[in-house]
Amino acid sequence: MEEIGMPEDVDRHRRSFFGTAAITIAAAQLGMMNVALAQSGNAAAEALPKIKPGANTSFASLKQIDAGLLNIGYAEAGPADGPAVVLLHGWPYDIYAFVDVAPLLASKGYRVIVPYLRGFGTTRFLSSDTFRNGQPSAVALDTIALMDALKIETAIIGGYDWGGRSADIIATLWPERCKGLVSVSGYLIAVREAQKLPLPPSAELQWWYQFYFATERGRAGYDKYRHDFAKLIWKIASPKWDFDDATFDRSAAAFANPDHVAIVIHNYRWRLALADGERKYDELENRLAAVPAISVPTITLEGDANGAPHPADPSAYAAKFSGKYANRIVIGGIGHNLPQEAPQAFAQAIIDVDRL
Repeated sequence: MEEIGMPEDVDRHRRSFFGTAAITIAAAQLGMMNVALAQSGNAAAEALPKIKPGANTSFASLKQIDAGLLNIGYAEAGPADGPAVVLLHGWPYDIYAFVDVAPLLASKGYRVIVPYLRGFGTTRFLSSDTFRNGQPSAVALDTIALMDALKIETAIIGGYDWGGRSADIIATLWPERCKGLVSVSGYLIAVREAQKLPLPPSAELQWWYQFYFATERGRAGYDKYRHDFAKLIWKIASPKWDFDDATFDRSAAAFANPDHVAIVIHNYRWRLALADGERKYDELENRLAAVPAISVPTITLEGDANGAPHPADPSAYAAKFSGKYANRIVIGGIGHNLPQEAPQAFAQAIIDVDRL
C-alpha cells in the first residue's frame, strides 16, 4: 500500500496533527494482488503541477446532451480526441468535486467528462412519467448511456461515494467500457440482502441519515432543509476540511434539481428494502448480488480523515479486485470528498491507473 501526502505548501498545518500516519499497512499483510507503480523513465514528464485545492472555481465548458432516460448536464475539459476519463460525484456533492482535477488531467491530454448524476444540477428526466429511481444499477447505467451519446467506447472511470459505487458497477457489469478504475473507499457494490443484517450500534450510528430518510418526516425534513442537511454531512464526512461558504454554495445549487429529493430518498430506502426498484433492472441487480470481483486495472484511494461510513481496513475489499491493483492512503486530514480535498492525488491516480 502506498501513502500519498498533500503538497507541503498546501497542507503544512494538517501534517502536524497526523504526523507519520500510523494507519499505513504493508501490502504483504493485505494479501492483495498489488502492483507496484514503478517510477518509469518518463515519470518526470508525467508529473502533475502542484495545485492548491480550491484554486479553480468554475469549469471552462458546461454542456447538455440527451442520453438514455435523461438530458444530462456535464462539464468537459481537454482535447476532444484525447483518451476519455469519466468522473462521477457523490451525495451530497456535485461536479465541483472535480473542479481542480479536470484541468490537471486536461493538461496531460485527457478528455475529461464530469456529469451531474440524476437528481443533481442541470440533469433532467426526459419524461415526467419516468419513475424517479435511485437504485444503484439505474444510476450506473446513466453513465453508460452518456458514453454512448458521446460516442465514447471506453474510458477510465473514477468516483467516490455514489459515484464510486457507479464506477465499481460499470467496471463489474461492463468491463469492456472501463479501461481503468479509480475508486475512493474501494469496493462499494451494495447487496440489499446483506444490508438487512444489523450492525453494531457504533456502525449503525454512522448511518443515522439512512434511517431518517426511511420516514416521511425525514423526507420532508430533507426537502425543507436540504442546504443545511448537506452542509452538516460535509462537516461530518470531512471533519478536517476547512471549506468556505462559497465552495459549499457552488455545489449546493445542484440540490435545487426538481428530482433531487425523490432520487435521494428512493436510493436510501431501496438499500434497506423499504422501496421497490424497477423490474427491468432485476437482471443487473442479481448479477451484482453475487458480489463479483472487478478485473479491470484499479487504484483504490482512502483519505486518512474520512468521517463517512467506509471500510476501515483496505484488506476487507482487496480480494474483490482480481486484476492489476494498488491501494493508496492519502494523508493530511483528507476526508470523504477526496477529489476536491486532494485533487492532485486523485488526478495522479487516474494517470497511474492508465499505465497499469
